[in-house]
Amino acid sequence: MKTDVRGKMRALLLLLVFLGATQSHTASRPNIVLLMADDLGIGDPGCYGNKTLRTPNIDRLASGGAKLTQHLAASPLCTPSRASFLTGRYSVRSGMASWNRMGVYVFAASSGGLPPSEVTFAKLVKSQGYSTALIGKWHLGMNCHNRTDFCHHPLRHGFDEFFGVPLSNLRDCKPGEGTVFASATRWLVWVPLQVLGLAVLTLGALRCLGLLRVPLAVFLGLLLLMALLLLLFLCFLHFFPPLNCFLMRGYAVTQQPLSFDNLTQRLTVEATGFIRRHADTPFLLFLSFIHVHTAHFSSKEFARKSRHGPYGDGVEEMDWSVGQVLDVLEELGLADKTLVYFTSDHGAHVEEVTAKGQKHGGSNGIYKGGKANNWEGGIRVPGILRWPGVIEAGVEIDEPTSNMDIFPTVAKLAGSPLPKDRIIDGQDLMPLLQGKSRRSGHEFLFHYCNAYLNAVRWHPPNSSSVWKAFYFTPKFHPQGANGCFDTHVCLCLDGHVTRHRPPLLFDLSTDPGETRPLTPETEPRFQDILRVLQEAADRHAQTLSPGNTLWKPWLQVCCASAAGLSCQCDPQTREPGAGN
Repeated sequence: MKTDVRGKMRALLLLLVFLGATQSHTASRPNIVLLMADDLGIGDPGCYGNKTLRTPNIDRLASGGAKLTQHLAASPLCTPSRASFLTGRYSVRSGMASWNRMGVYVFAASSGGLPPSEVTFAKLVKSQGYSTALIGKWHLGMNCHNRTDFCHHPLRHGFDEFFGVPLSNLRDCKPGEGTVFASATRWLVWVPLQVLGLAVLTLGALRCLGLLRVPLAVFLGLLLLMALLLLLFLCFLHFFPPLNCFLMRGYAVTQQPLSFDNLTQRLTVEATGFIRRHADTPFLLFLSFIHVHTAHFSSKEFARKSRHGPYGDGVEEMDWSVGQVLDVLEELGLADKTLVYFTSDHGAHVEEVTAKGQKHGGSNGIYKGGKANNWEGGIRVPGILRWPGVIEAGVEIDEPTSNMDIFPTVAKLAGSPLPKDRIIDGQDLMPLLQGKSRRSGHEFLFHYCNAYLNAVRWHPPNSSSVWKAFYFTPKFHPQGANGCFDTHVCLCLDGHVTRHRPPLLFDLSTDPGETRPLTPETEPRFQDILRVLQEAADRHAQTLSPGNTLWKPWLQVCCASAAGLSCQCDPQTREPGAGN
């Protein structure tokens, strides 16, 4: 009798151990939902202090999880920031940071892009049996040698499904919203036209006065040159939108040019549909919003409903989409089995102001600067993570963290080892999120302006200080402004920056707005701090090993039925499951 009891107890104990191991394995392999806004400022969501924009769904995500208050984009521009996010590495390591004026891709037919040799978190989790999808914006390149090799395409970087825009949402994509090439147009078109026109008038006057004999062929040549220049410009305006603003499903172009009608609803249907199809198996969804990059757009349900014009309408529509994703997770009983992360690729674009003075950029709160520069307003972004039962609700963490940290965090949760053949700059966030560690894994963080090391951040052990040293800062224009309104974004090149020797030093723990640079008189450790920061920068430089952004016609993708450069699909065509 006693033997039977002991046998039953042993069997029960083994069963409990097995169930515990199974639960532990399940808990370590959650579903992953990554939500990334485009150009959203840290001062825009209500949970980060905004009192006038309505973001109830982002706010409920924060109230149910952890809110990071010193969460940083690895770069203040779209392309390099997203490359770092996907790979857990500074973009200079993958060649996704530019050495020239253009820091992002503006042509779909560029040969640059995220190298096939790079390992994304999508590749890692896919190797562990996860289903993966990218819905929305990519902006990390398309082709290498021809229009069908798709060497940089999302499907070549670990995503099973892709539905979205391969480039970005540009002003030129929406009629009446202007152009991102305003500065280039001025110098390459209007100034030459004015010079040529002035030459024609001057030569004509001299000829009429008999002071100079000018053959008629000269006038004809100048007029033909002006006509050719104007014709090329008009062709550019006509062909740029269809060639660069289009929607893809997998490798196929499905809508060209892109229609903004109910675009957010279509992307949301795709995202929630993916969750429904993979509810019974582990999945990773990267919903990369097209909101709130200009050109602004919103459906009729959200248009003119916010207190902040087209920008606010877009924020509130994006928040609705976040709510739809959260709702479907709850409906399917997946909320407790899913890690949800919300962020922005960098700070708000403060220079987005229309000719009528209407502000089309967001809020970076108390922080200086914005998109394209490494003042805190350009890199400090929302960082919210929710996993009920694993991450305590309502936690607020004020430690330096990076969007690069998602890579190692996701890899570990999925059970994938990190690549051994490369440096991974991100740090696993789970010890910090679960309260097992009170310190960030980052003692130093490096802030790049394109490919140029711009600033270094140091959070010393056993100290509350966060030191930040700038080697150069952008020249804001006009004087007293909070951005570079003359160039639309701040540039990283000489002539557009002020270099600092010694570096400009701040303590962000007491001066998060970066308004009071320290000096040897105000900070006794000034020289020692700069020495440590420089040594860290030198060590970092030793671990480092530009992308091609020019338009190349032979790389241009088009609708399957398109001929020449027409590249037109019926904008009213809707695919099954793509929404209304």
